[in-house]
Amino acid sequence: MFFALIGYGVYWAFYDMNRLPTGEYLTEEISPDGKYTLKAYVTNGGATVSYAIRGELVFNQRNNKTKNIYWNYREESANITWTDNDTVVINGHLLDVTKEKFDFRNQ
Repeated sequence: MFFALIGYGVYWAFYDMNRLPTGEYLTEEISPDGKYTLKAYVTNGGATVSYAIRGELVFNQRNNKTKNIYWNYREESANITWTDNDTVVINGHLLDVTKEKFDFRNQ
């Protein structure tokens, strides 16, 4: 039980995508069917840390509920293209927004 709590604490502190910095708004793209909006934000970690891009998926039909689906380090811009109603390409990373996330820390 002790090790499980320690493991969860490490995950929560360092890998939980819900704890990412907000960042400054860059751009957004709406899915072809209007069900989702993907918003991109750039974060500046300061003098010793590079820029990063956070991608936030907005569920337009669920009271604008959001979840983070993209987090990549050493990027300053976001190129977002929807390939179909549920698939988006963010800076070359193909994601099915219904079940996938991209986080550079888990690669």
